[in-house]
Amino acid sequence: MPQIAQLADTYASQIFWLLVFFGFTFFVVGKGMVPKVLATVEARDSQIAADLAAAQAARNEADRQEEAWRQRENENRANAQAVLAKAKADAAAKTEQRLAKAQTKIDAKLAEAEGRIAAARTAAMGEIETVAAEAAQDIVQRLAGVKVTKPSAAKAVKEALAHG
Repeated sequence: MPQIAQLADTYASQIFWLLVFFGFTFFVVGKGMVPKVLATVEARDSQIAADLAAAQAARNEADRQEEAWRQRENENRANAQAVLAKAKADAAAKTEQRLAKAQTKIDAKLAEAEGRIAAARTAAMGEIETVAAEAAQDIVQRLAGVKVTKPSAAKAVKEALAHG
């Protein structure tokens, strides 16, 4: 085969051109393009890392501000509850004061009414004794025909009312 016989004649030149081509390719791609690609990838990685760090810092700041807001909100709520409790206590105290004044007035009126009732009861008892003594005198006069004096009839009525 004549093609195989030519192979030995062109073998050395083919190896030479193969080495020249791969050497050129190595220097162009390996020394020119790959460092640029690696630099781009590294720049991209560092940019992503910086963006992630900035995002984490922003998140931490937002969390800190949210916690501060929550703390202020809780303090405001506690202050509002304290003001509300104080207002309720003040209202209760004022109501208690008014009730005490009203109770004092009611007690005074009640004592006055009890005094009037006691006076009326005493007057009524006095009148009852007088009427009973007169009735007893009249009854004894009609039934027994004996005349009883007012003081003895009043004494008998008092004794009867005291025992019975």
